[in-house]
Amino acid sequence: MKNIVAIYPGSFDPVTNGHLDLIHRGSKLFDKLIVAIAVNLDKGETLFTMKERKEMLVAMTEELDNVSIDTFEGLLVSYCIRQGANAVLRGIRAISDYEFELQMALMNRKMEPRVETVFMMPAEQYSYLSSRIVREIAKLGGPLTGLVPKMVEDRVRERIARRHISATGKHLL
Repeated sequence: MKNIVAIYPGSFDPVTNGHLDLIHRGSKLFDKLIVAIAVNLDKGETLFTMKERKEMLVAMTEELDNVSIDTFEGLLVSYCIRQGANAVLRGIRAISDYEFELQMALMNRKMEPRVETVFMMPAEQYSYLSSRIVREIAKLGGPLTGLVPKMVEDRVRERIARRHISATGKHLL
């Protein structure tokens, strides 16, 4: 039987319940799942540092023996080969995700045919959820209950409040 090592890449800024859903489900499909926090220069300023995102993901996945958390920079397929991975796990929420993800999967296959891409749909209650949406709701003071774990919600609120204070010199009410 093959030892299937999969990489679940993303920015995880912040980690959401949708991400955790895929991590938990992916940990049941693969012998080893590496959650790989990518340095993504296209996404601009992040809410959390790589170290902070890694700390949160480690805390949220510590009960999963076959899941590890790592960071990487550069081409995903190159990282896969360095890690001995033969699969990439990607979540798809909508048709727009599929179009982008299909293009990336085909390009990755062209560069490295030994690495397969596995698409998973999130649980229905997370089909609309993204880190970007979480950041926007938090910036506008909206509820994050059910979108992120409590620990992540507290850290998001603290970070946004700190940025608001830095920008305005005033405390939020």
